[in-house]
Amino acid sequence: MANTIIVGAQWGDEGKGKIVDFLTEKTDIVVRAQGGNNAGHTVIHDGKKYVLHLIPSGILWPEKNCVIGNGVVIDPVSLLEEFDKLDGQGILISPDNLVISNRAHLTLPYHRILDSFRESGLGGKKIGTTGRGIGPTYVDKSERSGLRMSDLFNQKKLVEKIESKVQKANSLLEGSDVEPLVTNQIIEELNSAASRLKPFICETTTYLHERIAEGKSLLFEGAQGTYLDIDHGTYPFVTSSNTTAGGACTGSGVSPRNIDNVTCVAKAYTTRVGSGPFITENQEFSDRMHGMGREFGATTGRKRRCGWFDAVLVRHACRLNGADQLAVTNVDGLDGIESIKICTSYELRGETITTPPADSEDWEDCTPNYEELPGWGDEITAGAESIDSLPKNANNYLDRLSELCETPVKIIGVGPDRKETLFRD
Repeated sequence: MANTIIVGAQWGDEGKGKIVDFLTEKTDIVVRAQGGNNAGHTVIHDGKKYVLHLIPSGILWPEKNCVIGNGVVIDPVSLLEEFDKLDGQGILISPDNLVISNRAHLTLPYHRILDSFRESGLGGKKIGTTGRGIGPTYVDKSERSGLRMSDLFNQKKLVEKIESKVQKANSLLEGSDVEPLVTNQIIEELNSAASRLKPFICETTTYLHERIAEGKSLLFEGAQGTYLDIDHGTYPFVTSSNTTAGGACTGSGVSPRNIDNVTCVAKAYTTRVGSGPFITENQEFSDRMHGMGREFGATTGRKRRCGWFDAVLVRHACRLNGADQLAVTNVDGLDGIESIKICTSYELRGETITTPPADSEDWEDCTPNYEELPGWGDEITAGAESIDSLPKNANNYLDRLSELCETPVKIIGVGPDRKETLFRD
């Protein structure tokens, strides 16, 4: 299998974990290259549910290797909790199947507290952060004052940096009802985590280039989605990393010359968690999905906002990421709907536009222009075992998405389980 980047074409929660899990069978190494434990990938296999936050989805396959790259920000305590949870589900994690970059930055207790504290002060302009400390960690990284995994093993440097950071955080929190941070408590937690994590930590860029030289294939697992990208998303309602295909290269140290394929993943409709513009959002559609028990966040449990498929967004995402193909998940979520809408352009103050605007006020002023296609009514896609067994109108819908997004739909999901994934010619 070629070296492939998997990237979300919407606002995350597109089902990338399922697609990565499905494609892992024919790859050797799965790489996570950005984001932190604010991401959540849910994978279901043989009726068993696994929720992953920092560990790549490939960990569920025996004899496959996983890498957490330098672009990821890691909460070491949360990572070890994830280790233990997976161990309780029968998934063995060891340095034989997981390595972690010594250059990855650390998310620490003061990052989490500052994240929630700053968000609470935004009032009606909240970003919708998960409160996991991801933004403040990337701030420290950008201003060159962060701690990296390698710092866990330099006690003098670790203590000096933690003391300085705690002092600054406590001064910001002074006068609030937030309990002051305690330096020694943080250092004790980190030392305990370091002793368990040390065997996993290495120079992962070198590791990956050595594996490429051996002929191994890589699968890059994106977190979040294109429109949460710090540069290309619906700014300021975005995450703090580059969630697009380029981020897979900078966040792993693997050259773009080594990438053979980019697969964009989109739902057959659109969802978003948290604040920010959402042009095709539809309350009736949202209520329907939530009533079916669908569309609750894997990380926070929050209800996702739902709406019709936005081809303006996905087409631009495919261009931006250089997509070779589209994977469309949750097609079964449209079962039972008689008429399905697709947004083909936006109306912005009397002008029809076909690419996403940059300005947040323009986003708010956009309204969708729809075309309607017949649904497949009482016919169902859920559990379909082949493309030929899909309702005709379901295939027509997928054909139309291919046309509008200028990218062939080659993989579809018709249910949550690994086996409910089909290749489309």
